[in-house]
Amino acid sequence: MNHLPPVEHFKSSTGVDIFRFSMQLFPNGFVGHAYILEGAGELTLVDCGSGIGTSNDDLLAGIAGIGERFDRKFGLKDIQRIIITHGHIDHFGGLAFVKEQSGARVGIHELDRRVLTNYEERVIVATKALGIYFERAGIEPALRETLFQMYGFAKQHVTSIDVDFNIADELVIDGMEFIHTPGHCPGQVCIRLGDVLLSADHVLSRTTPHQSPESITHYMGLDHYADSLRKLLRFEGIGLALGGHEDPIHDLYGRIHAIRASHNRKLDRIRKIMRDHGEPMTISAISRAMYPQVEGYHVLLAIEEAGAHIEYLYQHGHLRIANLKEFEAEDNPAILYSLHD
Repeated sequence: MNHLPPVEHFKSSTGVDIFRFSMQLFPNGFVGHAYILEGAGELTLVDCGSGIGTSNDDLLAGIAGIGERFDRKFGLKDIQRIIITHGHIDHFGGLAFVKEQSGARVGIHELDRRVLTNYEERVIVATKALGIYFERAGIEPALRETLFQMYGFAKQHVTSIDVDFNIADELVIDGMEFIHTPGHCPGQVCIRLGDVLLSADHVLSRTTPHQSPESITHYMGLDHYADSLRKLLRFEGIGLALGGHEDPIHDLYGRIHAIRASHNRKLDRIRKIMRDHGEPMTISAISRAMYPQVEGYHVLLAIEEAGAHIEYLYQHGHLRIANLKEFEAEDNPAILYSLHD
């Protein structure tokens, strides 16, 4: 039985009622939030869960809970507009179910639009790019196969779906101000409603959001993410941020500084690991040293997270390729990195 947070209500300084409800996104207990906005034009749903396991049932229960707790009688048929904050399956996997029930129009940032409209193509392209990354990261073939299986497992139930309108940076729709914040995902957007920010997965209350290298997907990577954090710091007057997971954030600016400090610690840790090792290392070897206890799907996340930070250090001149002649001569050899500072 799911033990999900209760439905919550927030109100922006612009008079928008924001209702938050939660869903179990994956059977491992991973929980995320969706939001219904009342008072920002058409009744709008922001994100819709994964569509996996109990996620769709939790979504229906959450909407019903709004009526039970706050006396607002919404149903899926009342939703006229769906905003997908970014193209990760835990935020859009339930879209087909919601769209079929509601007939609502769907919007997503143009950099993630293809994830919805050409889903099968996107999976193939991303898998190919991931394979090249695995080789360059120095991951053994047997582990590569296991990681591919885990990568593809949760993507099997999703098919392409039409998008009705694009979201772009600085676009304002019915008082919703969209802020493009790439890094965690190419088309990641935050939504400002007066003094409230729906921060999606760009800023979370406890977790430093997962990073993946730009060498796998354009507009991802730690450089883009750091730029997007700095971008949010320029928006004054935000008193509350509501993420796609975890708790409300009452000090957005302090949380941004804490996330930046966390990434700086990871960069320092990589340099220390390499300095202590004393010889050139692959991404795979550095990842194992950083995250020695991880298992299952978290192995893939660890390899991507370490890789994003190694990529940043290389881009900023702190690392060099130690086996450059081999890299030049062979098709796609494992890259050995050494310190260059």
